[in-house]
Amino acid sequence: MRDSVDQHVALWSKELHWMDPVKEAIFARLAILARHAAQARRDTLDSDGLQHGQFKILLMLRRLGPPYAASPSQLADMLGLTRGALSVRLGPLEEAGLISRTNAPADRRRVRVELTPAGYDAFEQHASSEEQGEGALLSVLTPEEKQTLADLLRKLVSAVESGPDEARAVPVTLSPTTRAQA
Repeated sequence: MRDSVDQHVALWSKELHWMDPVKEAIFARLAILARHAAQARRDTLDSDGLQHGQFKILLMLRRLGPPYAASPSQLADMLGLTRGALSVRLGPLEEAGLISRTNAPADRRRVRVELTPAGYDAFEQHASSEEQGEGALLSVLTPEEKQTLADLLRKLVSAVESGPDEARAVPVTLSPTTRAQA
């Protein structure tokens, strides 16, 4: 079974004798899959009537567990937003009935953002749609292949996240695929 990357690597291998064709194939395929996944997420959000930033707020509240609530400052910190930017995102969610802003029971001066039942349902619907799309993509793999892929990707992510080491010490160079995307 061949794909577009095989042709890409074959062409560049003729031009760039120093290029590692296996490395190039890996990163080209990762780039294609990342673009596909990002587009599928955007399409799912669009069909669910949510913007990415709005969904992230629902995600953070849902992730906290019952009672699915946080202060605006906690949410802003979790999302890496300023308080003002968060406030702009909360307005449409509140108008749509997906969140509510209330005063905290213990201190009426404090505001609490809470996921409403409609917000919970909207999150679940979107997450389910996304799960189905990702499942369809991975359906070409056997359970063993999925596990192997997950394990190999974990090894790469662990190398990147572990701090200064060989994976991070290597200078980043742009491959032909990356240059074409830049």
